[in-house]
Amino acid sequence: MDMEAITRHMSEATRELIEISGIREGDILIVGCSSSEIIGEKIGTTSSAEVGEAVFKAINDEAKKDGIFVAAQCCEHLNRAVIIEEECGIKYNLSRVNVVPALKAGGSFATAAYSNFKKPWAVESIESKAAAGMDIGDTLIGMHLRPVAVPVRLSVTQIGKARLVCARTRAKYIGGERAGYDKDLG
Repeated sequence: MDMEAITRHMSEATRELIEISGIREGDILIVGCSSSEIIGEKIGTTSSAEVGEAVFKAINDEAKKDGIFVAAQCCEHLNRAVIIEEECGIKYNLSRVNVVPALKAGGSFATAAYSNFKKPWAVESIESKAAAGMDIGDTLIGMHLRPVAVPVRLSVTQIGKARLVCARTRAKYIGGERAGYDKDLG
């Protein structure tokens, strides 16, 4: 596996998503990542700590530049719980739970997040608070995004062998066809 290419593509995709989505300082970027899919295997079968670390570092380094919180979605064995920094949990008034992700229960990306965050928290949900998201390998992050999710097309469409699907969110439109809308909101 070409770890340099994975890191480079992940950094490029994260930077591009930040720029296109309009995500701002203090917002949450939810990321679901299957290291198995990245290396060309079926999701949930071949967790790679090395891939999880590389992907996490690339995303987190880019997000930190803009003061964006990275939220790492765990796999279904932890009911898609989320690993965040304590600061994020406090800011968004989230309830902490007691679990530590591992390669086969949580996944390599969430395990890397837990190991690398200064003060990691596990929460059951970020309660639809993420302003943007990255789904690497069909991990189904939608439950953590704010309504209304809008697809974002990036120049990077794969990380290793895994599909990369991204989204941003926008404010809901209400009021019908006679209402006016603020174009800066979405």
